[in-house]
Amino acid sequence: MKVIGEILKEKNLQLDTTNPVLQGGFTQVPNFILKDPLISVGAKVAYAMFLSYAWHNDSCFPGQDRLAEDMGLTRVRVTQLIGELELAGLITIQRRGQGKTNLYTIHFQVKRMGGSAQWPGDKTPRSKQAYIKR
Repeated sequence: MKVIGEILKEKNLQLDTTNPVLQGGFTQVPNFILKDPLISVGAKVAYAMFLSYAWHNDSCFPGQDRLAEDMGLTRVRVTQLIGELELAGLITIQRRGQGKTNLYTIHFQVKRMGGSAQWPGDKTPRSKQAYIKR
């Protein structure tokens, strides 16, 4: 079975629409991401942005400035959200060196360390919680 990127490269699919929403494309996000209460809304949107870039380009290496612009956030906030995704095991980051964008690998299976990252009654914002190995 071919992956959708290969199919789209062959140009054997074409959207017959003048609808600007459909022409711009869309991104599907797995339900286990959407329903995970330990992942902040911002991190979920960042994950969706990674999926969007990857589906359209077969690989995912956007710069954090690009992500920040597309998400309407500061670069600092995007960096925090990416860190949250990495801690949750949803992405792996390969740093490629000074002046180059990182290469992000998107995972479709949560790799939590030692179970729940949040203790009952803990009011620490999810984006600042450390994942505790038990």
